[in-house]
Amino acid sequence: MAKMKTGCAILVACALVVGTSLGSHWNAQTVAPCRPGFSQSFYTVFVPRVVLQGLNIHKDTLLSSGHVKFETCHRIEELSFESSDPKFSVRPDGSLYAEQDVTNLTEPIQFMVTARDRAGEYIWETTVKLALAGHPLSPPFNQIAGEAIYGGPSHYHYQNPRLITFPRQRQRGLSNGLRRQKRDWVIPPINVPENSRGPFPQVLVMIRSDQDKKIEIRYSITGAGADQPPNDVFNIDPVTGKMSVTKPLDREDRASYHLKAHAVDINGNQMEPPIDLYIYVIDMNDNRPEFKNQVYNGSVAEGSKPGTSVMQVTAFDADDSTTANGLVHYRILSQTPHIPIPNMFTINGATGEISTIAAGIDREKVSQYTVIVQATDMEGNLNFGLSNTATALISISDINDNPPELDSKTFLGEVPENAVGVVVANLTVRDKDQPHTPNWNAVYRITGGDPLGHFTIRTDEITNDGRVIVVKPVDYERNGAFMLMVVVSNQAHLASGIPSSPSSSAGVTITVLDVNEAPVFPSNPKIIRFEEGVPADTTLATFAALDPDRFIQQTIRYSKLSDPANWLKINRTNGRITTTAVLDRESPYMKKNVYEATFLAVDNGSPPATGTGTLQIYLIDVNDNVPVLVPQEALVCERSRHGYPVNITASDLDSEPNAGPYVFELPSYPSSARRNWTISRLNGNYAQLKLRIPYLEAGMYRVPILVSDSGNPPLSNTSVLKVKVCPCDENGDCTVIGAVTVAGLGTGAIITILICIIILLSMVLFFVVWVKRREKERQTKPLLIDPEDDVRDNILKYDEEGGGEEDQDYDLSQLQQPESLDHIMSKPAGVRRVDERPVILESQYPVRPTVPHPGDIGEFITDGLRAADNDPTAPPYDSLLVFDYEGSGSTAGSVSSLDSSSSGEQDYDYLNDWGPRFKKLADLYGGGGED
Repeated sequence: MAKMKTGCAILVACALVVGTSLGSHWNAQTVAPCRPGFSQSFYTVFVPRVVLQGLNIHKDTLLSSGHVKFETCHRIEELSFESSDPKFSVRPDGSLYAEQDVTNLTEPIQFMVTARDRAGEYIWETTVKLALAGHPLSPPFNQIAGEAIYGGPSHYHYQNPRLITFPRQRQRGLSNGLRRQKRDWVIPPINVPENSRGPFPQVLVMIRSDQDKKIEIRYSITGAGADQPPNDVFNIDPVTGKMSVTKPLDREDRASYHLKAHAVDINGNQMEPPIDLYIYVIDMNDNRPEFKNQVYNGSVAEGSKPGTSVMQVTAFDADDSTTANGLVHYRILSQTPHIPIPNMFTINGATGEISTIAAGIDREKVSQYTVIVQATDMEGNLNFGLSNTATALISISDINDNPPELDSKTFLGEVPENAVGVVVANLTVRDKDQPHTPNWNAVYRITGGDPLGHFTIRTDEITNDGRVIVVKPVDYERNGAFMLMVVVSNQAHLASGIPSSPSSSAGVTITVLDVNEAPVFPSNPKIIRFEEGVPADTTLATFAALDPDRFIQQTIRYSKLSDPANWLKINRTNGRITTTAVLDRESPYMKKNVYEATFLAVDNGSPPATGTGTLQIYLIDVNDNVPVLVPQEALVCERSRHGYPVNITASDLDSEPNAGPYVFELPSYPSSARRNWTISRLNGNYAQLKLRIPYLEAGMYRVPILVSDSGNPPLSNTSVLKVKVCPCDENGDCTVIGAVTVAGLGTGAIITILICIIILLSMVLFFVVWVKRREKERQTKPLLIDPEDDVRDNILKYDEEGGGEEDQDYDLSQLQQPESLDHIMSKPAGVRRVDERPVILESQYPVRPTVPHPGDIGEFITDGLRAADNDPTAPPYDSLLVFDYEGSGSTAGSVSSLDSSSSGEQDYDYLNDWGPRFKKLADLYGGGGED
């Protein structure tokens, strides 16, 4: 191969014949809108030699500034570029950089660049070829890459393949004397229209090597679409090198293919370096625009000016958005209703934004518009484009352009005096705005005629009416009528530009109705002060009431409502209050030195009215209660060196200063009180009592103590303190024996109690011994059966429910022989059956007792078995058994007269009258005459 002359490869490509005339005619009629995408489908970038280090490119080297251009048309906010060759990258500004070190740029390098939007919904692709500046490019490449190939519309047909010079290889000397071949150019992309009708396979390109004249060459292709999924989209004739497409392509499924073509000899030796083939699927208009939603909802405020944006509808076309196939144009087909004009809205043909075009939108006339929107591709050409429709529902939002209006300029109402919380007048209002919104909700204000705030107006949430309500009672005697000025407005401010007034006003006349008012006590409660001990029939005060009805002369009568202690009475005519008993401050009816009574005042109006008054009597304390000693009992050790003294105090029902401090003294009589005891003062309310002598015999002692309070004059009282003197231990606590002694039990009483306890224990012991002995006697008595066989104590009862009360009535007499059948005959129907006793002389067999022996049941059963074995009169009998005795006689006649061998003289026709049950019998005996 080294001696072989440098070969020349030939590429035969299918020429794409472009319908330029049709494209020129189309462009002449329409103005091409802005289309997002790359400015070119194929870029050639010449790398200056100044950026090279020899023939190498270092990382982060700028190869081209802004060469790759992308038009966003102000629709795409953010783009990202990806390169199929990781050695190179395209920055957002279109600059081309080397991401890795490139060791050799003697050969042109070709790769694809993909652009994606931020959402990933759109993808654009282009091809970039890097070549060294000054590198020769052959004329056929220029022709293929020109605008004549890529700029026309998507109508193509193929001619016979023509021969194009394959990238030639030339010899270039190196310093070591070796020679290296260099490729001149790269095959431009191949464009194939989608949805081609064939016939298939359809030849696209023919690849040949000039070495096929000397040796036999085999051609193959690899990559996605050939030997990788999707497989077998493209194939190549290994002998002729014709590469064909085998089936229609779908650009929406896959927009481009990247294949590699290989040339080898019959032995598999590579004869040419692999070449890159880029196949682009040319878009056809085979997809209708699709709206995101079939129904769009938008809103616009009423009264909006023309040009106000309402909403935006969006349709997507799966075709190529860089061509007219994927460019969608919007228009409005219809509007419902046509009020005030049929064309209230317009739509931006490119963006789908709906806006108002005319004034006069009024929610009170039309609350919603239905707009049918059509989206057409091919830039809206209805002759060639595909269309789809959607519905836009435009709701008219309310503004406050209608102020509330009261139905009348004057409203009337009336209210009884002293009434609170009642509705006295209803103000009706009209508002055309949307109900139950701030534009509709009414707010009422009273602007005059009610300086004291007797009335307020509350809005009914459902009807929006205003309800005038009394919040403070009105007095007919002071004001018989009110003239209110009322203003109503909305919660929301009236929209600007509305010539109407934002509020409406009216007058409300309210008449006050006179009612019989209850008498009123001027001072309620009325407080009076007296010293306690006021005697009966003492006049305390006059508790009189006044009648508010000044224009009517009425009589007032008084009565008592509440008097807990029954101390008072009131005069019916003038209200004078006198006492009926002595007033006592220490009474349980007093609360904090105050006694409270309630009285009624009733007028003679129609109907009568009743007023209530409270009288509070504050009683001043006097010293009328003697002090009482506390406590009443105490415990003291018999020896003064043991134990503790007794703390004593006093209680007094009186209050200060008629209570403490107290004075405690021992009286001179009896003399033993001062001889045995002594009292020492602790403070004003407490003193201590203790033994004066070293030892006092244990027992109960009554110690008199004289207690005096601090009243003026002071009161004294001699109280008796019961002191229990007992022996104590070292801790000063009374011992048990001492406590018993103190309780009053002497030695004789204690001995008596002990003897009773001993007798009781002896009786219990005797009873236990008697029970044991009785049980032993039972065990020594022989039984009729072996104790091991005795199952009386081994029978367990597991949830036996029994038969009720009948199971509880055990009649052991049934085991005995019946004396006669008379008792059987006399039993009513349904009684238990017994066997018939044979007729045998009674004297031949001993008669057994009818009542079982109350002894051991085993003995009774044994006797019964023995008698049954030897006595034939004992049941069960081997004779006639009576199973169901029905009585001694029957009212029915004998059936013996029914003789089947009768001569037939008897008439049986009466059987037919006995009903269906005797029909069979009537048929048997009643048909003798016919036989």
